[in-house]
Amino acid sequence: MISEIVARMQKRLLTILQYLFFLALGIFLVWWSARNIDEQGWMDIRNSLKDARYWLMIPVTIVLILSHWLRALRWRIMMEPLGYQPKKSNTYFAVMIGYLANLAVPRLGEVLKCTLLARYEKIPAEKLVGTMIAERAVDVICLVIVFALAIILQTDIIGEYTHRLFMRRVGNGEDISWYIIIIFLTAIIAFLIATWYILKKFSHITIIHNLKKILKGVWQGLISIRYIKHKRLFFIYSTAIWLMYYAASYIGFYALAETSHYGFKEALSVLAFGSIGMIMTQGGIGAYQILVQKTMLLYGLNANIGWAFGWILWVAQTFVILLFGLISFVLMPWFNKKK
Repeated sequence: MISEIVARMQKRLLTILQYLFFLALGIFLVWWSARNIDEQGWMDIRNSLKDARYWLMIPVTIVLILSHWLRALRWRIMMEPLGYQPKKSNTYFAVMIGYLANLAVPRLGEVLKCTLLARYEKIPAEKLVGTMIAERAVDVICLVIVFALAIILQTDIIGEYTHRLFMRRVGNGEDISWYIIIIFLTAIIAFLIATWYILKKFSHITIIHNLKKILKGVWQGLISIRYIKHKRLFFIYSTAIWLMYYAASYIGFYALAETSHYGFKEALSVLAFGSIGMIMTQGGIGAYQILVQKTMLLYGLNANIGWAFGWILWVAQTFVILLFGLISFVLMPWFNKKK
């Protein structure tokens, strides 16, 4: 009993420390990006924001809501090979609550949305975790495609910037040693072999048996993408989701007079680097604004205006998640009160 209490306390402490770390990192990045803005810079930002077209929040909100709805429909398609067809409303509510939870604790939302849907739709949570991992893999592929398009269409600008940002050498200017890479790969292979041996040799032990069951469920969810019945619809949803993201960035340009002349290529770059920023910190705070600012600097936008533009885009996305995440949090149990 005491050991269980200690384990729970340790788990809670770890969650709190993780939350504080990412929150502190986000706050630090906000401070770091704003520390060099002088009085004239703040005046430029205030004047720009004062004349901003805030009514554009309406179409941006609609576009983002549609993207989240399409994501719920795509996730639902991934469950069909497992033999489950949850309600569209429950799937959407789970997605939005997951986004809301991610604002509080990074990656918590991924687990929470699977847990909630498992509770209301009687689907094994471990299988949902597998579909979620597969879904994230698809998103990574989509992001790589967005980066590739940005680089191909703007090799002179984005190609060079990407090389500087992601292909920097480590240490004292030396490339990563092949020796280190080989050791790293060997360690991964050894870990996988050891895990396979333990699961096979000691499957009669309760805890190992349960772990094996969980991993099997995750694997079934992960490979469910291979057996999707509506592959064309899955492709359409995946493409449409990222087109909605792109549309939100494109519409955002018209919010400020200083950015209203930018178009297709610039919005593609903002989507590519902004997506990285949303992953880096809790809810993207700090990192998103910096990467959008740095990206717009490539196109000659004033650094202070670029920083303000990054904040406008971030606030719009966060507002949608907060509002509709909270609405989903209230509606999901109400819609399922008979259960």
